[in-house]
Amino acid sequence: MILKHQTIDIFEKMIFETAVVKPPFKSLHQLDNEACFLYILEGSNNHYSEEGHINHNKDEAVLMKCGNFIFDVIPNETTGKGGIVAIHFYPEVLKKIYENDVPDFLKSKKQIPFHSNMALVKSSLLIKKYIEGLIFYFENPTLVTEELMILKLKEIILLLLNTEDAPAIIEIMHNLFSPREYSFKDIIESHIFSPISTSNLAELTNYSLASFKREFKKIYDDSPANYIKNKRLEKAAKLLVVSNIPISSIAYDCLFNDVAHFSSSFKTKYKQTPSQFRLSQ
Repeated sequence: MILKHQTIDIFEKMIFETAVVKPPFKSLHQLDNEACFLYILEGSNNHYSEEGHINHNKDEAVLMKCGNFIFDVIPNETTGKGGIVAIHFYPEVLKKIYENDVPDFLKSKKQIPFHSNMALVKSSLLIKKYIEGLIFYFENPTLVTEELMILKLKEIILLLLNTEDAPAIIEIMHNLFSPREYSFKDIIESHIFSPISTSNLAELTNYSLASFKREFKKIYDDSPANYIKNKRLEKAAKLLVVSNIPISSIAYDCLFNDVAHFSSSFKTKYKQTPSQFRLSQ
């Protein structure tokens, strides 16, 4: 449930927004020709893209570009709420605000190869102070002018390009509005070890749940739940052989939330309990 939502526009485009939500709150964002910087004010967040999963906590952020993203809010333990600030980047807005002073990442030239459409921005004092300044304008909307907001948009870009996470951010900035294609299998294999539901996987692949299951069966000759469970059990079997990690830890590492269920599933697949399997190896 959204408890509070405020926005600030530039050139009739929503650029800045802040929200307070009460989980459970999970939402699909489709960024077609847009990038987004999402900062956590309260609680934490699981963020899923076509290619992976990032968890970010209070005062951390994620920078995303062109793709499908699922935003899953984890509430603050004390207040039961989650709070975010989002800043949206549109090519037409950026070209207007920079005019003749176009930054490198918007210039037409050979692009830097990129490896991910999502980058974690760790907590930093500069970013935190920037967000505090931005919140001031949400709390005092009569002071907001287009000129001030243009400066704030330029400021966050400059700050991001000078953080310790700059290499990954520069990759994204240079390819800000270049979509990256992902196959059905790319998305599935990227999320074998993500705590994500089948319905969310369907959303990331742009299928309805029923169509997703049919496509999955056609490609893997198995159901999503069974295929993913077997892949996690295979990882658990390898860890049992090559490490002395406690069985309960291996279960949780392989996304089994119940050790008894893990042991039962493991025995069904390998005809031995995890303990027996480890000893036999």
